[in-house]
Amino acid sequence: MMIRSKTVYLGSYVHSVSLDQLEHVEHAIICVGETGVIEWIEHAGAEDLPAVSVRRGLVLDDIEVVELGPDEFLSPGFIDTHTHAPQYPNNGLGHGVPLLEWLDTLTFPTERRYKDVEYARGVYERVVQTTLNAGTTMACYYGTLHLEATQALVDICLEKGQRALVGKCSMDRNSPDTYVEYTSTAISSAQDFVASFPHLHPAVTASTPSLPPLVQPILTPRMAISTTPELLTSLSTLAKSFDPPLAIQTHLSENDEEIRTVGRLFPESKSYTAVYDDFGLLGPGTVLAHCVHLTQEERELIKEKDAGISHCPTSNYFIASGEARVREMLDEGIKVGLGSDCSGGYAHCLLPVLRLATHVSQSHAFANAQRRAYKPLSMPEAFYLATMGGAALCRLDNVVGNFVPGKEFDALRIKPRSPGVWVHKGEKVEDRFAKWIWAGDDRDIREVYVRGRLVGGSSR
Repeated sequence: MMIRSKTVYLGSYVHSVSLDQLEHVEHAIICVGETGVIEWIEHAGAEDLPAVSVRRGLVLDDIEVVELGPDEFLSPGFIDTHTHAPQYPNNGLGHGVPLLEWLDTLTFPTERRYKDVEYARGVYERVVQTTLNAGTTMACYYGTLHLEATQALVDICLEKGQRALVGKCSMDRNSPDTYVEYTSTAISSAQDFVASFPHLHPAVTASTPSLPPLVQPILTPRMAISTTPELLTSLSTLAKSFDPPLAIQTHLSENDEEIRTVGRLFPESKSYTAVYDDFGLLGPGTVLAHCVHLTQEERELIKEKDAGISHCPTSNYFIASGEARVREMLDEGIKVGLGSDCSGGYAHCLLPVLRLATHVSQSHAFANAQRRAYKPLSMPEAFYLATMGGAALCRLDNVVGNFVPGKEFDALRIKPRSPGVWVHKGEKVEDRFAKWIWAGDDRDIREVYVRGRLVGGSSR
């Protein structure tokens, strides 16, 4: 079998060119090289391919041509900036249960099971393929306390081809006796987890290609309540021992009771956000999940440190945490992405998350009707958060998030087929895209590509 060095995609595509602007391209030729990087894009039809090939120096017999159907289009892959891989078996459980009770009664008992590595592997195989098929080309995963199980999650992401930041949870207090680490163990296991990524070592890095690793570690202090000052200090030191510092993910300001508890545990800090800053954990690679009840001062601190926020509206509604004020965050220049937060959130696909993000923002607009200048989150903005916003949050906006030459081809091939999406012959790609966003689901995701490799979709 001949191995083609390049692949050319013919058809329509939609992507974000800025926070509030989508580009809808009806006819395009996208050339992807053998490393999965977009080499060039021409706004031309399939009939123009011979002429374009001559101009671009391509030999048609040496390339693979993928021609989209008349109702199909390409979309950038979704980037889920906050989700818990071990919690997917609990999806749909715990509606309305407050956060801390939800953790004790549902989450921690489930996560304890991942001490069994074979059990973990079975769940994670399904989680990664399910999220890929649903269009998540990149995920920020929380694992459990278990080192081997979380390493298995890394292996599975690599095997199946999903881009990911994977974190082994760190928890050394205020957790069940059967699901907690000694501080010394939490520190050493975090170090061991990072050490298992060979690409982080300078000798290896110097000899590897320029493409960023598909799967990278992210330090994961679960939340301030469950981590001691000693552990937070050690994780900060570990992060800063690399250049650039390792990414960090944690929870922030999700629930009123959580915030009060943090205040009692860290009386020296001015706020919940300040706790993380006081321990050197806020920076460009920090992903802060939820941020429902931030003060103005806290938002300013997050912006100052160039950290970012993962907005998780399905979770915030499902376990009754509240409504994050995303419009204010964006207006103040804070980086924001979207997170499914399974199983606090019930959706394994970012489409419902994207939709609910607009509804939550509209709810704020209704409540502030007297403020005529209040602008609810638009669909183009929400789509940006699900793609380019997530990429920026993960420090990969120069790598993925939209279709630009030099970026990697992480893409969804959309073929409308779900019951809610009715496409008419000759309908513009702008309308097909809008119907999918508002009325479609993952059945419409025919194929999923990461770095140019076909890794999922409803056709598989």
